[in-house]
Amino acid sequence: MQKGKGRTSRIRRRKLCRSSESRGVNESYKSEFIELRKWLKDRKFQDSNLVPARFPGTGRGLMSQTSLQEGQMIISLPESCLLTTDTVIRSYLGAYITKWKPPPSPLLALCTFLVSEKHAGDRSLWKPYLEILPKAYTCPVCLEPEVLNLFPKSLKAKAEEQRAHVQEFFASSRDFFSSLQPLFAEAVDSIFSYSALLWAWCTVNTRAVYLRPRQRECLSAEPDTCALAPYLDLLNHSPHVQVKAAFNEETHCYEIRTTSRWRKHEEVFICYGPHDNQRLFLEYGFVPAHNPHACVYVPREILVKYLPSADKQMDKKISILKDHGYIENLTFGWDGPSWRLLTALKLLSLEAEKFTCWRKVLLGEVISDTNEKTSLDIAQKICYYFIEETTAMLQKVSRTKDEKEALINQLTLVESLWTEELKILRASAETLHSLQTAFT
Repeated sequence: MQKGKGRTSRIRRRKLCRSSESRGVNESYKSEFIELRKWLKDRKFQDSNLVPARFPGTGRGLMSQTSLQEGQMIISLPESCLLTTDTVIRSYLGAYITKWKPPPSPLLALCTFLVSEKHAGDRSLWKPYLEILPKAYTCPVCLEPEVLNLFPKSLKAKAEEQRAHVQEFFASSRDFFSSLQPLFAEAVDSIFSYSALLWAWCTVNTRAVYLRPRQRECLSAEPDTCALAPYLDLLNHSPHVQVKAAFNEETHCYEIRTTSRWRKHEEVFICYGPHDNQRLFLEYGFVPAHNPHACVYVPREILVKYLPSADKQMDKKISILKDHGYIENLTFGWDGPSWRLLTALKLLSLEAEKFTCWRKVLLGEVISDTNEKTSLDIAQKICYYFIEETTAMLQKVSRTKDEKEALINQLTLVESLWTEELKILRASAETLHSLQTAFT
């Protein structure tokens, strides 16, 4: 037999192919990571489990140097490495924060420190960490308005609300920034610009870990729970893993233990939470593929789109759904329409003579085969409507990519979101078809 043609050889090639897909390219030799490791070592951080690497699909992350077992500590970051409000108050900014009235928020303290230290450049004690932070972010608050116009309506509304919040945050902070003028040779307006504060806000919003709430008199009453965790924040998100992460008061380290096993040279992940794709895009600026928590939201106007307009009880039905919390968070998922969506449709589909049974519907009881079939039929119509709308939006995004090459990275993210939603809708359509078969 010719060498490399046998069954054993084919199995070996398949294994190599699978492992190469999950393996990354070690980047620990890069100067910025060498400097970061030296900086962390000076702050008593020792780690032999993970190294920075670049992976297909996820980009920069952390790779296991050895096999990691379930329950094993994968990272333990000393408190001296964490950037918290304590760090800020102990710095040159502390005197200005302490005397400012009304007290600045913990978020403003962190953002101010980040902008100031970034401006300091080589003079900053935090330079090795600042150097590995993203230069720009892909959260919707950073995207161009014409890109936001291609979002799903619900996400666009949240993105616009988030942008207004950050703009208000900047406007309300300008007097405080002015008070810092004695610290700088340049005008503070040029240092603490909107773009600089937006970068700092995104840094905290996308990368901070949670600490037990603290309260300081010199800061406002808003929860002080955020800390930036150098090196640890290189870990990427996967919805398929679980970790135990918390600050250990005994060791004074932020610790992460894995509940999964990892092979040598695999990317090690953490989970940011059971978030859907729209939430991950809004808060973190990425869209994962095959997210089991991904879904497509059904707004109220679409919920009633295929119901009889002559239904005199419709307003009362809507009022009942609203009073019992069934008008929001109605979704299609990978396994079909959610229980909440079907329940809402069953109540809306009740015939006049069955209307008094609405409480039983909310409790999950079957009223009649007719009611069950009608609700499935309407769910299918809504699903097909979304499939057509999503397909049209994907075509629109594709055309925009051809016309706006400068925005191609932003548009590719939006395209990924719509693509995942289309996959979910098609999966839901198949489930609905199977459910309807039971009534034929």
